[in-house]
Amino acid sequence: MALDDEPATHAASKTVVLQEAVVDGVQDPELVERRREQICEAALELFLEKGFASTTIRDICARSGVNQGSIYDYVANKNDILRRLLNKLWFRPDVPSLVERLDRNPDAPLQEHLAAFFRDAWTIKRKGTILAYRSVPYLQKEDRRTMRARDRALIDELAARLRKLTGLPEDDQRAEIVANLIGFLAAFAPMRDWLTREIDAELMLQTVAAGVAAMVEQLAEEAVQPPRAGGHRQA
Repeated sequence: MALDDEPATHAASKTVVLQEAVVDGVQDPELVERRREQICEAALELFLEKGFASTTIRDICARSGVNQGSIYDYVANKNDILRRLLNKLWFRPDVPSLVERLDRNPDAPLQEHLAAFFRDAWTIKRKGTILAYRSVPYLQKEDRRTMRARDRALIDELAARLRKLTGLPEDDQRAEIVANLIGFLAAFAPMRDWLTREIDAELMLQTVAAGVAAMVEQLAEEAVQPPRAGGHRQA
């Protein structure tokens, strides 16, 4: 995901979310929840159909059935709606990271963990992935910083685990390269489905998982070989 090259906040974790506006004009919590769900569902459809920039509050009101006179009782503005959608669909605390999967079942094969991770990313998080990649140019500066910090923390965590799995030294940047590639591949199917619809989904999933597992295995093999001139280990 192309984010501004601002310093990452390494204290970020999966608990970090985009800051939603405090809108408390309506005192009925159930009504607020129901209306926000209507608004956000309509906005998601429109953002994916027309794009964030081309969608207006009037469009969202028409699609959701919430009139323009009351929509601001539930959300602050269009950016607030986007934050709420990204928190729900992209950040998703209910979808475990690859490191969390490895922690839960360390004895399972890496390819099995990768397949499960990509399956959730390509299905459960599909709309969130598309929305996140398309909306980055329109995020507020602070929101981009939060997105970058969270992604940076997850990549650092995964790179550290890859070093542990492979035996790569701390200064070997191939761990970061593979960690970033895994993050990129998590968006592969949602972002390329217009060209891959005729390919069997499970075949594609297992092929990608096997490819990444093979890369990690190759790094582990190279990590135990003596370094050659120039500091790189022999293949």
